Amino acid sequence: MQKSNTCFFTGHRDIPEDEREAVEAALQAVIDGLIERGFTDFICGGAVGFDTICAKAVLKSKGRLHLYLPCGGQDKYFSDEQKADYAKIKDCADSVLVLYEHYTRGCMHARNRKMADDSAVCVAHLTKDTGGTAYTVKYAKSKALEIINIGENKL
Repeated sequence: MQKSNTCFFTGHRDIPEDEREAVEAALQAVIDGLIERGFTDFICGGAVGFDTICAKAVLKSKGRLHLYLPCGGQDKYFSDEQKADYAKIKDCADSVLVLYEHYTRGCMHARNRKMADDSAVCVAHLTKDTGGTAYTVKYAKSKALEIINIGENKL
């Protein structure tokens, strides 16, 4: 996997149901555009919400899906439906990297930094200035990554 043709995703876990279809359409257009530009590898963090939407979109496209999971057992508190999606996505991924065996304080931020460090583009669904998504987009900006935000907030 080369950094120059790799993109990663970051976004909120909670996406209102009435916005989901628009987010999915915007995301698919971005992924298709990146593939046209020569991007082949896409990194997702494996969380519920935007991460799951992204992973499913990559699996529908011609891109390769790489999961960067913060820790083993990330799905411990997922619903049964979310666990089923998570297992299917893991099975279909081209690679799965687990950063820590068990949850540790800071493992989510470490995963997010690793995704940015291994990528040239950050595709975000950022709608607020606080939280893990905002932190990750700021980090990606500090690393001079191209930022494509399909959310409302423009940091």
